[in-house]
Amino acid sequence: MTFSIVGRSADGTALGVAVASKFLGVGAAVPAALADVGAVATQSYANLAYRPQGLALLGTGVAAPEVVKALIAGDAGPVGHRQVGVVGPTGPGATYTGADCHDWAGGTAGDGYAIQGNMLAGPAVVGDMERGWLGSADESRLASRLVAALRAGDRAGGDRRGRQSAALLVVAKGLGYGGTSDVLVDLRVDDHPDPVTELGRLLEMHALYFEHPDPATLQPLTGALGDEVRERLATRGHADADLDEALASWAGVENLEMRIVAGAIDPLVLSHLRALS
Repeated sequence: MTFSIVGRSADGTALGVAVASKFLGVGAAVPAALADVGAVATQSYANLAYRPQGLALLGTGVAAPEVVKALIAGDAGPVGHRQVGVVGPTGPGATYTGADCHDWAGGTAGDGYAIQGNMLAGPAVVGDMERGWLGSADESRLASRLVAALRAGDRAGGDRRGRQSAALLVVAKGLGYGGTSDVLVDLRVDDHPDPVTELGRLLEMHALYFEHPDPATLQPLTGALGDEVRERLATRGHADADLDEALASWAGVENLEMRIVAGAIDPLVLSHLRALS
């Protein structure tokens, strides 16, 4: 009743899971990830204990294929109905599909990823997800790669019962909000007629509010641009002799504080300011 991908970024710094299903709040059940350790997706009569157990095994250096074997061997429940995908900080991912999972069910895995699904429209769901993942190797953002793969599976028919929820979880050491967390992206669409598309929209918003600006695009706050920004900030109630302070104050109100750099302005921040003034 679910299709998912667990993956690792090309540089090995980020690990994550993307999942969609005709199931309420799939993000509460399927994904788990721990920075520098690995990621796990448990589904199809999901055994939620696989999440801490899988991460604990990965944390001791056990490779993903052996983690999957250990999880299945240690499960006293209906392993024929289980499905799980695991990826570690290095090496190949691994996936398991029990013989009793509802058709169509299956998965595939390779270096740094594992894809799996059950109750799918057909094998093209997994196949298209894998092609989407492999074809996006030039994309540096793991979150974008995971969602692209999920979108490919959705276009191929996804869950044959329909659509309801989707989720994305990505972790990277110290790269969460303000550098005080390892959770880079944590987005959930719990009940929506087109959850994968909605997840993509939320990821675009997340990039605006939580990603740091591209240094190559920053514009110096000098001359006419500095005067314009100062004037627009003043009209928004953020007048300050120090332009950096005024901009930071306004950006905090607008939840754009992650994009503030002293002495310059991010074009996305500038566009937002202009749109409001």
